[in-house]
Amino acid sequence: MFKPIRTKINEIDRNAAEALLQSNRRGILAMNGDNGYPYAIPINYFYDCDKKKIYFHGAKAGHKVEALRTSDKVCFTVYGNERIDESESWAPYVQSVVVFGRCRLLEAGSESIDRLKEFAMKYYPSEQLVDKNITHAGRAVQMFEITIEHMSGKQVQEK
Repeated sequence: MFKPIRTKINEIDRNAAEALLQSNRRGILAMNGDNGYPYAIPINYFYDCDKKKIYFHGAKAGHKVEALRTSDKVCFTVYGNERIDESESWAPYVQSVVVFGRCRLLEAGSESIDRLKEFAMKYYPSEQLVDKNITHAGRAVQMFEITIEHMSGKQVQEK
């Protein structure tokens, strides 16, 4: 169902792909948008390596929510870990991970608040600040969960 990476020499293993997901702060979420047009947006996210799921937050209304209600199929892409091996070339090596999966809204409640706190701890400097912001604005956001159906990663030299 999902196409394999064409150039196998560029493929990175699952551990390296998960490490990239854990270390990065932003990715691109692509959905089926209005009138058959793709809709892709940058988002902050949290990757739970134990559950093998990706979490992000968003408003309770808008284009993203409408698109996900129409179709739960998503593609999520992260890239980074750029490095230059000057002994080989001037051109950088870059890693990327592409995830295909299904996205669902987490219902309001303890699970959603727990995921929001885990998500926020990735971005805020202290738990105290996280708790303060969740108390202040937690009801205005909702959490989404991507269940991964397929993941692939690769490293290419950009020259």
